[in-house]
Amino acid sequence: MNENQNKDAVLVAYLTILGTVIAIFMNNEEKKTEFASFHIRQALGIFLSFFLLGYFVGYADSWTVSSAFYLFYFILWIYGFSGALSGQKRLIPVVGAFFQTTFKSL
Repeated sequence: MNENQNKDAVLVAYLTILGTVIAIFMNNEEKKTEFASFHIRQALGIFLSFFLLGYFVGYADSWTVSSAFYLFYFILWIYGFSGALSGQKRLIPVVGAFFQTTFKSL
């Protein structure tokens, strides 16, 4: 199967956390591609870590800390999304390999 065949699921995965859940179902057994699975794992990791760490960043009650946090995750999201658009499987820096091993069943 061509790796770019399921590119729609990949692009949907990066839209929102709900998009990631939809992409998991779009990348079902009949149409499953390694390219889509790779990016779904990356997107899911970005969104889940954003919500998990964002909960604690909220307690900092600092505009500077919150701004840096949002900027950091926006850069990670852009990096993953641009890789999906260009058809490349690039690991997100620092945490990409962890996401791939943690969500390997997807």
